[in-house]
Amino acid sequence: MKTTALYEKHLALNAKMIEYAGFSMPVSYAGITDEHLAVRGNMGIFDVSHMGEFVVTGEQSLLFVNHLVTNIVTEEEKKVTYALMCDEKGFVVDDLLVYVIKPNQILLVVNAGNMEKDFDWVMLQAKSFNVEVSNKSQDFSQIAIQGPNAVEHINSIIGHDVKDLKFMTFDVVPYEDFHIIVSRTGYTGEDGFEIYAKNYLISQLWDDAMKHGAVPCGLGSRDTLRFEANLPLYGHEISESINPVEAGLNFAIKLDKSFIGRDALVTYKQDPKRKIVGLKLLERNIPRHGYEVYADDILVGHVTTGYLLPNVTTPIACALVDIKYATKGTELSVLIRNRKIPAKVRNRKFYNKNYKK
Repeated sequence: MKTTALYEKHLALNAKMIEYAGFSMPVSYAGITDEHLAVRGNMGIFDVSHMGEFVVTGEQSLLFVNHLVTNIVTEEEKKVTYALMCDEKGFVVDDLLVYVIKPNQILLVVNAGNMEKDFDWVMLQAKSFNVEVSNKSQDFSQIAIQGPNAVEHINSIIGHDVKDLKFMTFDVVPYEDFHIIVSRTGYTGEDGFEIYAKNYLISQLWDDAMKHGAVPCGLGSRDTLRFEANLPLYGHEISESINPVEAGLNFAIKLDKSFIGRDALVTYKQDPKRKIVGLKLLERNIPRHGYEVYADDILVGHVTTGYLLPNVTTPIACALVDIKYATKGTELSVLIRNRKIPAKVRNRKFYNKNYKK
């Protein structure tokens, strides 16, 4: 099993470790609830070094990336774009962040569990373009510093002024004997920063963030936070069998440009069959991923993610359901331990995100 450069830090903090995407990763330290609330009210730090980093270079880099992903990637430097890679049928290969360092040098940040598959996909598509693609995932580590107090401490942590960065932008700044990438991005719904650095530099950045009061957080709270903020997780709200229109990610799909899977998504939008909706359960029970959703005795879908979140009394979920059952207020049920627990369709705005626009 692979480990990150911060593995020994996690063990010293008595983290509960699990296998995730081939890595030994911390699922929690003090507990998922405490870590969730620390990010909402203070500042948490995550080791996300398991994520994948691909670098695209060459004169057709921008042209190639726009062919590869659903969103429009402009030549504007220091901008981060959320996008999806789709196959020809419009299903999601992965979702990713695109960093335009230069028009001929673009960083793609992909999910850890899809890293090898993604690299093979990108390399296959790159054959028709004058570009080179390199997998730099083993050379770099990444931490995420998230929460309302992150902005107060980020300059001291990295020794550079990045407080004025806007949401979904980044800067390349000097740090020690190298440079690091600092972006105002994250996966929690809170203001915060993600830092990419050479492996040997990440421990010092982690220690400095801890000295400034950052609370170590694991994959458990990362999932509750992203779900509460209505952010998709690959294999749950998007996958090789769920397209981004079904997932409600239309903001990241630009059908007025050409990209892999575009035609399939145009056809699907004309006659949608399914939709991911919010659910609220009417009894105190936990709707887990994969649980079946019914309308009376008709199976109409399944839960993609569900939780009873900290400081919330009503269990909530996202579920992929047949389109005719997707209207707000529709009465459904979730099968939990052989009991159908009543539920209603609701919106997916579980939390108001706190980004610096």
